[in-house]
Amino acid sequence: MSNTNDLSMDSFLQKLSSRILDAIASRKRIMVITHSDADGLVSGSIIAKAIIRKGGRCLVRVVSDLNPNVLKKVAGEEHDLYIITDMGAGLAGVIDEYIGKGKGKDWMVIDHHQLPEEEMNDDRIFNAWKFGIDGGVEACAGTMAYKVAYALDESNKDLSALAVVAMVADRQDQGERKSLIGLNADVADTARELGLLSIDLDLMLVGRETRAVHEALAYTSYPYIDGLTWNVDSCYSLLNSIGLRLKEDGRWRTLAEMSSEEKSKIVEAIAMFASSSTSSSPPSSSPSSSSSTNSRNASMIVDELIGYVYTLQREDKRSMLRDAREFSLMLNACARIRRSGVGIAICMGDRNSMLMEGEIIVNEYRKTLRGYISTIMSERWRVVDDGMLAMVNGDNLIAQDMLGAVSSLLSGSQAFQGRVIVVRTRTDDGMYKFSCRKGLNCSIDVNLGLLMRECSSRCNGVGGGHVAAAGARISADMLDEFLRCVKEGVHKHKGSVGGDAGG
Repeated sequence: MSNTNDLSMDSFLQKLSSRILDAIASRKRIMVITHSDADGLVSGSIIAKAIIRKGGRCLVRVVSDLNPNVLKKVAGEEHDLYIITDMGAGLAGVIDEYIGKGKGKDWMVIDHHQLPEEEMNDDRIFNAWKFGIDGGVEACAGTMAYKVAYALDESNKDLSALAVVAMVADRQDQGERKSLIGLNADVADTARELGLLSIDLDLMLVGRETRAVHEALAYTSYPYIDGLTWNVDSCYSLLNSIGLRLKEDGRWRTLAEMSSEEKSKIVEAIAMFASSSTSSSPPSSSPSSSSSTNSRNASMIVDELIGYVYTLQREDKRSMLRDAREFSLMLNACARIRRSGVGIAICMGDRNSMLMEGEIIVNEYRKTLRGYISTIMSERWRVVDDGMLAMVNGDNLIAQDMLGAVSSLLSGSQAFQGRVIVVRTRTDDGMYKFSCRKGLNCSIDVNLGLLMRECSSRCNGVGGGHVAAAGARISADMLDEFLRCVKEGVHKHKGSVGGDAGG
């Protein structure tokens, strides 16, 4: 990030924070509207916490998308300033229509999704892309919210650790070995300097500090390893077969308690399992090509499992909140099964009843996800896969708030590697909602955020996102046209596909 960008961001933040401080001083009623995923819960909570610390009054509202129905509803409530986090890019006109200044209300957006050119100069929108920052990998909404909180008061430095949870939740750990880059890295460094965060290279299993190691392997769903993911018994058998000491003094050992040598044995065992698996090879593959494919799969899986881990030092050991990725899992679970209030309370500091509730929610979330994936894999009519694009029909199966979680999980599956994955479902109001991701090892040079925006716009819907992860919402009568647009948009990049795209 250049000095010019630093200066322009500082100047922008000064004006933005002044507006918030004026609203607080005037005792105005503030509503924070945020997205129903981990990044949304974190960014909304950071802003709310910063406002409350200044003596302001605010209400947090969590929504799955910023559609006209949502805007109409919140506009009818008695609030003076609306702060929208982790949403809003490309929607300035729609927001203005419902809660614009002409209606005696004020609004601002704090976001990181790709921004259309016409909104670049809108002083109500604080977005990473305005400052030459790639919001897909260098700054999540939690990071942008942290910058606003810090501008409100430098004592909000302590919120930097919470922002790291949003970074890994949004899979912005895209540097070497899952490191953070850009503005994310700067904020993480602040948390580390304050003694709030440690960053270490390790095996990235979910529950590395809280669960028995075989359970941690089973609950690690990215990458999705057919035969191991969600299969506790299989994971136990695998790790037991290599002579790993799984118990000590009658208590299950966690990954964090394992030596470097033991961790190396775990990695080797996973690689051997993946390389011997036949489920990830195309049915038509010859034995030699199947062996080669499985070998590449094993190497890819190992690469995805080893990287930097982010430990929140002030959280209790054996707490789900100590590992940033596990913390993010809990927040995603709360958001996806419509218990966002629990996630917000945890972000705001509740470590008692809400944390216990969060642990129950995680278990429910896992069961729900497992059911979805099992059904998708068994009901093959739900998947139309041409080697470049995998269309997944989640109608009458996937709840609309779970759509992003499903597409993210499928993107980590060997069965969909190299593809663009588009998952759809019907919403409560009869619309179609889409979530798309680039699968493991996908080299198709398509910008999914722009593709979703273009195709949804053509169909009178809304859409957008990032290069490798995006979404859209359209009316049911435009389904065929939308699918046709997406297929054309992916296939025009046929010449940019790597060798694994059809494997």
